Amino acid sequence: MSETVKLKSVDGHELDAYVARPAGEPIAGLVVIQEIFGVNQHIRSVADGYAKDGFLAVAPALFDRVERGVQLAYDGPESQKGMALLQKLDNEEALVDVNAALKYVRQQTGKKSGVIGYCLGGLLAWLSATRLRPDAAVGYYAGRIGNFASENPMAPVQLHFGKLDTHIPAEQVEKVHQAHPEVEINWYENAGHGFNCDMRASYNPEASALARSRALAFLKKHLT
Repeated sequence: MSETVKLKSVDGHELDAYVARPAGEPIAGLVVIQEIFGVNQHIRSVADGYAKDGFLAVAPALFDRVERGVQLAYDGPESQKGMALLQKLDNEEALVDVNAALKYVRQQTGKKSGVIGYCLGGLLAWLSATRLRPDAAVGYYAGRIGNFASENPMAPVQLHFGKLDTHIPAEQVEKVHQAHPEVEINWYENAGHGFNCDMRASYNPEASALARSRALAFLKKHLT
């Protein structure tokens, strides 16, 4: 079952959030953090998938601070619009909204809750682990993560990167590895940026399936 709800952040900002509920009692809460394309069909499908695995999954609309109702495709003018919206998004404000979603799933479930994010959301998942207090965090192809490698995660973190990703230099990831050797970092052969998304040309079904199996096992280990 799914619905859209309104969340209120501590600074008074109201934002939409897509909520996917499991068939039975949730095993934990999970915040699904969007790419630069908004809470689009793909992000909703990710939330739906984790709901089928037993999580109460919530995807907050982080672009609501810039423009409401953003749902973009992955190429052409809409891709360019996503990049433009990203330039207007403040990470600190985005984390305030992620925290509102975390509080929501914790209140709804009374159980441990984590975050999982993709692209922009991958970076915000890392920053959630270092600045908020999720019980676990998973990040896929987190851009600019090396800029924040000096920050210390306060929760277990698992990261996923494609070896063919031209958007994220390996040096960025190496900074995280050097600063935090305990953080689990997974690399995928023949996988580029966005390899998890079946709506992108860069979709790699083998890498996507392997990464998801690892993410699900990690989340169940630390949240249940």
